[in-house]
Amino acid sequence: MILYYIIVTLHFIVCAALIVIVLLQAGKSGGMAGIFGGGGSDQIFSAPSGMAFIKKLTVGCAIVFMVTSLTLTLMSSRLSMKSVIDQVSNIPIAATQQAAGE
Repeated sequence: MILYYIIVTLHFIVCAALIVIVLLQAGKSGGMAGIFGGGGSDQIFSAPSGMAFIKKLTVGCAIVFMVTSLTLTLMSSRLSMKSVIDQVSNIPIAATQQAAGE
């Protein structure tokens, strides 16, 4: 159970780092025009040496984010943690019918 909380903490740290790293990257395309090729050629992994480290760090954080997400999903299903929907559906039907009949 303590491993679960360690992974959750790591997941939150990686989420914050990923947000900051993505916001620090300079955009090279012309906004929405860059989606369709109007902003010039933006080759994703052919950056100058200063930006190569940030892009590698982004890829590393994204991989750690995906691994922690999958791990947390598997751990929560094996620890039999219930979702909020499961907790709401356990309300007895007789209790809700009595409340509606009053």
